[in-house]
Amino acid sequence: MSDNYLFSRLTAFGASTPNKAFATQPDTDAQSFGTTLNNALRLAAVLQNAGLKPGDRVAVQVEKSLTAIELYLATVAAGGIFLPLNTAYTASELSYFLTDAAPAIVVCDPAREAEIVPLANAAHVFTLDKNGQGSLTAALTEAVITPVARSADDLAAILYTSGTTGRSKGAMLSHDNLYSNAAALKEHWRFTSEDVLIHALPIFHTHGLFVATNIALVSGATLHFLKSFSPDQIIAALPTATSLMGVPTFYTRLLQDARLTPQLCATMRLFVSGSAPMLVDTHEQWQARTGHTILERYGMTETNMNTSNPYDGARRPGTVGMPLPGVELRIMDNAQDVAQGDIGTIEVRGPNVFKGYWQMPEKTAEELRPDGWFITGDLGQIDADGYVSIVGRGKDLIITGGFNVYPKELESLIDDIDGVLESAVIGLPHPDFGEAVVAVVVPSNPALTAEAVKAVATEKLAKFKQPKQILLLPELPRNTMGKVQKKALRDTYANLFT
Repeated sequence: MSDNYLFSRLTAFGASTPNKAFATQPDTDAQSFGTTLNNALRLAAVLQNAGLKPGDRVAVQVEKSLTAIELYLATVAAGGIFLPLNTAYTASELSYFLTDAAPAIVVCDPAREAEIVPLANAAHVFTLDKNGQGSLTAALTEAVITPVARSADDLAAILYTSGTTGRSKGAMLSHDNLYSNAAALKEHWRFTSEDVLIHALPIFHTHGLFVATNIALVSGATLHFLKSFSPDQIIAALPTATSLMGVPTFYTRLLQDARLTPQLCATMRLFVSGSAPMLVDTHEQWQARTGHTILERYGMTETNMNTSNPYDGARRPGTVGMPLPGVELRIMDNAQDVAQGDIGTIEVRGPNVFKGYWQMPEKTAEELRPDGWFITGDLGQIDADGYVSIVGRGKDLIITGGFNVYPKELESLIDDIDGVLESAVIGLPHPDFGEAVVAVVVPSNPALTAEAVKAVATEKLAKFKQPKQILLLPELPRNTMGKVQKKALRDTYANLFT
């Protein structure tokens, strides 16, 4: 076993059982653990040849492929810091990340190479397409590297999580942040090498990249690897799978399919949902249709997973279960513990909690206490049996389809549009996305149309951030201090989509 802390632990099973299938894909041959690890070490050699040194960042904005998974492992093996970026980010959004993180290497889709090279600040730019081909793989030889020595505390990844001021924060995740969480989840959710996990999540996000992929690596489970969420492909995969990880949208869409039956799910042992709150109604419908109870959990970019409903025992709709082994959780108000059952801000502490925000010591000090407690900004409560419920979010974060949207970023953009006086962006309950982004706009010019606002949002923002509806109002509700009352807007329009 090498002394690269995360790589050696993620690849221990594959190194000892190289012929086991790591991933199957529709209409292609299975790929073994041995092939995956060898490909990763060959890619690591390409990164080193391009000048990557330990601690350098590798920024990656590519379509989902097994090669992209191998690139994550390659970056870790070479001692680099992996920086996955949402494929929907526009050039103006990418410019900030590439300037802030100053990566040594950028890997992008060939179709975007001309657009990204000028933003890359002299970083080495490789391409990788949806089929796992590009200048990155063209540079491969048979040469492999010996994994670079890295300790448990060295950084393995930076994931950007937008700040409520609109300025994104890079959450610094160590080798042990990632490994400890994968190991805890493997045990808690009972993953073994007998499992087949349907992987239909994106891999630029904690859920698909670190939760699903790392669990499969450490447990020896086989991934049924899908490029994206497709009800037809999931229906086809269910009879030979044991587990599925998804967001609530997966489950609401599958419930619309008449083929979803207990017989179809006969080999399944676990359905996990996270990244957004699931409606109690969805839980109940899933139980009635399949005989299975969905397991909800709670995590964040900064912490990976914090809590989970039990594997054995009651999985309670509307709750996110209890803290995972090794993770502490408390509910605080004004630096004091609240009474059991009362609502306060959730704080967590454990080996999963990040090391701080990249180049933002002041922000880190605000949210990460000296004794290791992370102030999540989520509002929650704990019931008499220890189950945690998320009841709201400080800072008005919107989670739509599993992706975080921060209202301030959209409001700044909308307020700059000619004819707009001001705006307020809110999240409203949505049966498919969990929450939908809605922009409430006060015109300064009566000629302003919702279509004009929509056109700017479409040009400037990733699709998941774009408002599902734009409401034009004569004024925004305010309190006596002049503060916009977003809660009043959420209450007024609560049934817009339901």
